[in-house]
Amino acid sequence: MKPYLFIFLISFLSLTNCSIGNDDNTQPQVVEVYWNLINVTGGIAGVDEDYALGEIIWRFNEASGVLSVENNNTDDTKQDGLDSGDYTYSILDDNGDLFLVVDSDEMGHLTITANEFILNENETSQGSGADGFIYTFRKTTVTE
Repeated sequence: MKPYLFIFLISFLSLTNCSIGNDDNTQPQVVEVYWNLINVTGGIAGVDEDYALGEIIWRFNEASGVLSVENNNTDDTKQDGLDSGDYTYSILDDNGDLFLVVDSDEMGHLTITANEFILNENETSQGSGADGFIYTFRKTTVTE
């Protein structure tokens, strides 16, 4: 009788220590990063326009050097940057200052944080101006 009790006890302990659920602690993978235009300020007229997340989205593909813009703003009177489409882009590094170049045209100075970037048309690698726009973008991600 003792061998059966011993086998039962070992089987019981072995089966109750197993986990059926997935205890994988890996973090979700970021599949795509979206930069949502949330505000435009500046210009001669003193523009200050806010946009909802998802209304105007910029996606940068570093591998191909393509900037894809999805611009769903239907109000032509509002300053909103680039129209929908694909553009070639690069980042100009001038002694640590970063500038965005789109289709061979320098757009302005970049200030980048973890969840936001600011594109300032008033600051270029050639100097400063006063009548450009300042575009503020907020980052959202798609994960798997």
